[in-house]
Amino acid sequence: MIDHTGIPVADFDRAKAFYDRATAPLGGSLLFMVPPEHTGGMKVGGYGRERPVFWLRETGQAGESGRHYAFTANRRADVDAFHAAAIAAGGRDNAKPGIRAHYHPDYYGAFVLDPDGNNIEAVCHKPE
Repeated sequence: MIDHTGIPVADFDRAKAFYDRATAPLGGSLLFMVPPEHTGGMKVGGYGRERPVFWLRETGQAGESGRHYAFTANRRADVDAFHAAAIAAGGRDNAKPGIRAHYHPDYYGAFVLDPDGNNIEAVCHKPE
């Protein structure tokens, strides 16, 4: 059910140095950096083996509690239904359903902040 997850880091370069070394024995490496125009200028990078599944998000401050969890959806319609259900349940819109081509051409996702401020996503990687 979990597609990928991410954590906030106060110092991206320090965290990157740590995860570069810590994930190497597991076959992991930094596979993708999100272009800064999609992040408000903050550094965001994803680690994995074949595709990014563990993300670091620069915050510039220690102790931020917001985490990111993405659930895998089988169809784009499921992403739409997730977004509607999460909003109806009291979540706050953090990005309406749509293509996020800066990740890859078929990346269809939606983002909602849960009641504790965690960034929850549903994503479908399949073309439809």
